[in-house]
Amino acid sequence: RFSNGRLQQSDSLQFTVYRNKDKVHPRKKHRRILVSETERLSYVGNNFSSGVLKCNSLCRYFVGVLDKDSGQMDVYNAEIFNMQPLLSGRSRNAFKFSTEFPCASLWCAFSYCRLSTVWLLLLPHFCLLASAQRKEEMFTVCFEALHGVLVSCALQMDLCIEAFGTSKQKRALNVRRMNAVGSDVVSTAVSKAAANVIDAKGVTALIQDVAQDETQNISTVLPPCNEDAKTPEHVYKFEDILSPAEYEALQVPAAAFINITEEEIAKRTEDKSHCSFVLEQLKLLPAEGESREHKARCLWFLDTLVKFSYLKVIRRKHPMGPDCPHMISRKLMKNFSSLTYNNGSVQNLISMSMKAKITAYVIALALHINDFQIDLTVLQNDLKLPESRVLDIARAMHLRISKTKELPGLEDDQKHKLGTLSLPLPMQKASERQRKRKKMI
Repeated sequence: RFSNGRLQQSDSLQFTVYRNKDKVHPRKKHRRILVSETERLSYVGNNFSSGVLKCNSLCRYFVGVLDKDSGQMDVYNAEIFNMQPLLSGRSRNAFKFSTEFPCASLWCAFSYCRLSTVWLLLLPHFCLLASAQRKEEMFTVCFEALHGVLVSCALQMDLCIEAFGTSKQKRALNVRRMNAVGSDVVSTAVSKAAANVIDAKGVTALIQDVAQDETQNISTVLPPCNEDAKTPEHVYKFEDILSPAEYEALQVPAAAFINITEEEIAKRTEDKSHCSFVLEQLKLLPAEGESREHKARCLWFLDTLVKFSYLKVIRRKHPMGPDCPHMISRKLMKNFSSLTYNNGSVQNLISMSMKAKITAYVIALALHINDFQIDLTVLQNDLKLPESRVLDIARAMHLRISKTKELPGLEDDQKHKLGTLSLPLPMQKASERQRKRKKMI
């Protein structure tokens, strides 16, 4: 049986069977290698490697030879060989030599490599006594011989593995050969497809498409930005973060922050029941009035966003508890989680892109809370994200990054990154990973 097609004309093929020379060993004496040659390819099959057909062990096959003169048929035992094309460029004689005389093949490979290596080591000494032109010729011969030694050694080693290697070595050899052929085909196809795309669209158009895709990907994560705004308040509008109806829904749960006392703030700070940014801002609440209520509502929603980012898979209908208004819970599920299908059911998942979106909205809301200047290090610790990730989002939101020390409530020795939203908006810069990638290209 041929692995890549059916045999149509059997007269054009020549088959040769090789038997193992060990006729005493109970397993080796039954080993056979079948080789067939055509004008274009050579095919090889055997009955002892890891890729042998299992049908030979499950049932018996017979071949009947009919004598036309006597009308009698002789029946013989038969085996099915899986014939695979030999793509390594070896001839049948080399294959025959390695299988019939494996020890001699190994010795020839070792001797050839050893003698060639000695000759290559002595060649530079002869070059010292030769002329300049002769030196160039001898070095050319040296490099060609070295390449031949490496190729021949690898080829002979493959022959030795096929002859008496372990099953694991033979499987590795087959996988390596298949990958070598597959990688050549894939690389050729990819290169051809890339050349066709470049010829059709051009390099400039492709660069513009990539830049447009990156802009679209960023815009799906960041809140709407008004780059033509006259004041920082209108760069990221408060209505785009919390709609009027959602803002009204926060009146009941935010009452706990409005009526909070200093003793309760100290207790919650000790219990760490809220994130650090919210606890620090609760100490700075206005004494009374609409400004206190407005800031309390914003802090409650920011704290809920941060806690929502800690979730991975949402299995409950109200993940933030019964105190969270239905409108706010629906907003979190709809805007800050993604649907996924797992084990026959639909679940809400907090993916990495959704966590980046939560971070962007937390930064935007914190800017409105703290007069458009925030400590990004505090938010980074609250959101449990790497510093580079938070800084990339802050730069994408046109924040100016600066360093400062000795902020209240944190370690004095730790350097903090401040993010400030001011006009005119700075140009967005590529992240460090993108700059390194451009340098490498």
